[in-house]
Amino acid sequence: MSANEIVQDQTRSTRLTLSRPFSDLLVELSIALHKFVMYPKGHPSLAPAAASVVRKAARIMEDRATIAFGVARHQLIIEGVATDPTQPVLRRLAEGLNGHHLGAVSISQGITPEEIAEALQALAADPTVGGRIGLRSPDLIPSWAHLRLYPLTFDRLGLMVDAPVTPRTPADSASRAVDLWLGLARAAMTREQRPPDDDSVPIEPAAVARAIDEPGRAEAYDQVIVGYLLQIARELKDTTGLEASALRRRTGRLIAALKPDTLRRLVDMSGDVRQRRTLVLDAVHGMAVESALDILKAAADASNQTISHGLVRMFSKLGMHAEQGPAAERELASAALHDQVGRLLSGWELADPNPSEYSQKLQRVATGTPVFVPRATTGAIDDRDPIRLVQISLEVGTAGILLDRTIDRAVNEGRVGDVLDLLMSAPSGANAARDAIVTRLAHPDTFARVAGRDPIDAVVLDRLLLLPGVSLEAYGVLLDALANCEQRRSRRLLLDRLVRPPVDLAPLILERLSDERWFVQRNLLILLTRSGCAPATFSAGPWTTHPHPHVRYEAIRLQLTLPAEWPLALRTALGDDDPRVIRLGLSAVQHYCPADVLPLVTRVAADAGAPEQLRTLALRALGRSREPQALDTLLAAVDGGTTLLGMPRAPVPTPPVLAALRALTEGWSSAPRARAVLALAKDAADPALRHTVRRHLP
Repeated sequence: MSANEIVQDQTRSTRLTLSRPFSDLLVELSIALHKFVMYPKGHPSLAPAAASVVRKAARIMEDRATIAFGVARHQLIIEGVATDPTQPVLRRLAEGLNGHHLGAVSISQGITPEEIAEALQALAADPTVGGRIGLRSPDLIPSWAHLRLYPLTFDRLGLMVDAPVTPRTPADSASRAVDLWLGLARAAMTREQRPPDDDSVPIEPAAVARAIDEPGRAEAYDQVIVGYLLQIARELKDTTGLEASALRRRTGRLIAALKPDTLRRLVDMSGDVRQRRTLVLDAVHGMAVESALDILKAAADASNQTISHGLVRMFSKLGMHAEQGPAAERELASAALHDQVGRLLSGWELADPNPSEYSQKLQRVATGTPVFVPRATTGAIDDRDPIRLVQISLEVGTAGILLDRTIDRAVNEGRVGDVLDLLMSAPSGANAARDAIVTRLAHPDTFARVAGRDPIDAVVLDRLLLLPGVSLEAYGVLLDALANCEQRRSRRLLLDRLVRPPVDLAPLILERLSDERWFVQRNLLILLTRSGCAPATFSAGPWTTHPHPHVRYEAIRLQLTLPAEWPLALRTALGDDDPRVIRLGLSAVQHYCPADVLPLVTRVAADAGAPEQLRTLALRALGRSREPQALDTLLAAVDGGTTLLGMPRAPVPTPPVLAALRALTEGWSSAPRARAVLALAKDAADPALRHTVRRHLP
């Protein structure tokens, strides 16, 4: 395996995602907080929501005493991992906590549903009305025996002039570099460290380092620090420019100023070995060499590993060439440094990866002549346009790790359509390159990138779905996007594409129906109904009693397509209290009204307070029945009363009355009681009554 292939493999294998238990806890907490915002105190939905949070937390705390997570503006940081800011449920929780000026939350063993409920009740209050919790004096911030809320530190921060800061759009990477440093500084400073006579604090790296070194800091605050270090390392890996250089310098000065024990503590909090490995690799790729090596040594200490002095010196030399050498040699030195650090991290299961003899050789290499001798080159062309590289690969008909990396770049830059256009015009003999590109584009990661953009490019997505080799996992990515995208247009687009796929989506849909978000359940039930892929053993019954009427509606609509559940669906729909659900049941009995649901239909037809549209549908359905109860209800609906002389009077021609007359003429015209009413309507002065009866009577 080549060095480039190793680097690519390491990059893929170290993408961090939040572990499932922590993700489930945060999602559960967000859903519970949303319910406390929606429903008044004492609502029956609130206690189960709080109890569910406790169950998720207890599962995690079986082997730990505390769960702590930090709060950024749109993200949460837990176990050294920052949540995805585009994930709407977790973003909503982060923004809710941030709106109360809270910087961290900790939960400890023994947490009770009552404590969770009280905390959620406090957090559900509108911060613009009742005041922000984090801005209260320390003795007024609510706390519980097993749950603590930590205030955010500052409203305003001053930025030292390492580089000019100019206003930019939020999406600009330069602005993100500034925001990351401000966020790190905000998380580092505690309220007690704020000068009493100044509202704006100069955020010098040395001052931030002193704040982080301060003993007795809450673990939840340090979670935020670790999360920002991870994000800064990732940001510097892919970003260039003035602000990125300033961020690299500030971060370097910060790490250099931290006490070794503090840096080790932060790296140790970054999670397991895999997460430390990611932090180190990203730092090597993006931070200044000295900073990256400090993090590497701290990671080694946290993992009880040793690194020889010679190896550190060799890494320093490679880093120097990666930062200061000519363009071509910078790339080679950077790849070599990344490769060597990756190999070192992979070998940390050894007691000592650097035996004494090997360490002596490393020392000689590190203190010898330069690894790369700079050449005087000018005017070097470095064409990195991914589309051009794809075109060259197709023209020469070769594939490899470089092509894979190029496709990844094109996907990340939103240029999938351009790559697909090149495939359409690929020359003959380019089968190997074409197959490699198709395989890469059909990968679930590509679908995640395309579906992660809002709005989704429908043309590109349709073309991707036509590629051969699109796996079930890729469709699972689209289902996840359907659950998480915010724009209605994007959700509609995904629903249309997932209705009749060439694979069986039923297993993926069924496993996602446990999602407690009502709109996710509704969309998944729509897919089961429209695709007709529900298994024969599936029952939609559990969702027909859902608190949200949209979920009940779709569950009953699905039940009506399942022969075994059709009678139950009718009874459930007609017994519901939502007009839309009742209408669904009434529409289903227009051609056949079973005797066991007749009382439910009669109840709607006889309810003078029901919407006219529902009464009209119910009266039409009664015309299909031959039960005396149906006739009684129809006659009552067309009873216009009597005149002063006691003569029967024709009814007012409302839609329900006309529907009842039509039902009598179609199904009961031979009944003696019905004939008298129909004769009265046939000779009525109102043309609507006459027309309705004469059109259906001889």
